[in-house]
Amino acid sequence: MRPPDDTATTHLLYLHGFRSSPMSTKARQVAARVAAEHPGVTWWCPQLPPSPAEAMSMLQRGTADWPRQRMAVVGSSLGGFYARCLSLQLGCRAALLNPAVFPARDLQQYVGEQASWHEPGQRFVFQPEYIDQLRAMEAELGTWAASQPASPETLFAIVAQGDEVLDWREMLAFCAGGQTMLLPGSDHAISDFDQHIGRLFDFLRPTR
Repeated sequence: MRPPDDTATTHLLYLHGFRSSPMSTKARQVAARVAAEHPGVTWWCPQLPPSPAEAMSMLQRGTADWPRQRMAVVGSSLGGFYARCLSLQLGCRAALLNPAVFPARDLQQYVGEQASWHEPGQRFVFQPEYIDQLRAMEAELGTWAASQPASPETLFAIVAQGDEVLDWREMLAFCAGGQTMLLPGSDHAISDFDQHIGRLFDFLRPTR
């Protein structure tokens, strides 16, 4: 069931994954479609800092004056975890693309110096305290989710069974209650995203 016109998306936030950037293929595909078909939408796809706490603080400040009922956040991998957290905090819609479910557990092995996928010359240090920040966020998310169950109107997810990084069963459980598009193959990057982007925009229903 489609939401009424007065909740069509006017402000759209896209959050990239760990070691990724606004130059990711999915981010650029969504940005191109917004620019071509929905020029009236306010679009923001920031480079996220390595610190989860700093990232969330930046996102909260950047969306402080956005209309909650007419904004949506899309997130991929770690950005999907952030998107779920932000959507529960703000009461807005979220679309998750192979979202990280237990980032503290999964990113523990990456503590130390890392390089950006899209600009290998740009390096950063993923600090041990960032794992603690993620653990705290996971606990908060559990509390928020218990009091604000997901619904098909508020949450949409694309989950690939062929994801080589994350467990698709954990992702499905993470998105329970929302609309879920389960891909029988694909991969973590959702390399065939161009075939599914229409479903994402059906959920977002951005204004023109």
